[in-house]
Amino acid sequence: MWCVTSDPTNPTDPTDPTDPVFLADCRARLAFDLLGNTWNCVVLWALRHGPRRPGELRGRIGGISQKVLTETLRRLEFNGLVARRSYGGSPPRVEYELTALGRTLLDPIDAFGAWAFDHGDEVMAAQDSYPRGGHTRDF
Repeated sequence: MWCVTSDPTNPTDPTDPTDPVFLADCRARLAFDLLGNTWNCVVLWALRHGPRRPGELRGRIGGISQKVLTETLRRLEFNGLVARRSYGGSPPRVEYELTALGRTLLDPIDAFGAWAFDHGDEVMAAQDSYPRGGHTRDF
């Protein structure tokens, strides 16, 4: 099972109702955190065809500010998903590209995108029908 502690010799048992499914050090939580940030997935997807300069990325990603793009690129670099390359010259130039590890996330991101395409209308309909004041009934 993919939900294990950081110690692979001590996996959790998903069939045991007393076994915590998502422990604090569960690697699945790390992956969910990486994919749960909207900008992480968008930036990774924007880099799928090769290196890009920050200005190019901003032009390809609607609604992202320079500050958020910079924070996202740094977070992705910290996690080993993106590599930063600096070039000398005047003015200096910087490019970002996916690492081999970053490329491994393209298929899951594509799957999420396909799911959103197939089910986005249903989600928006559920949002539209949700009571504006919150819950009106208990289950």
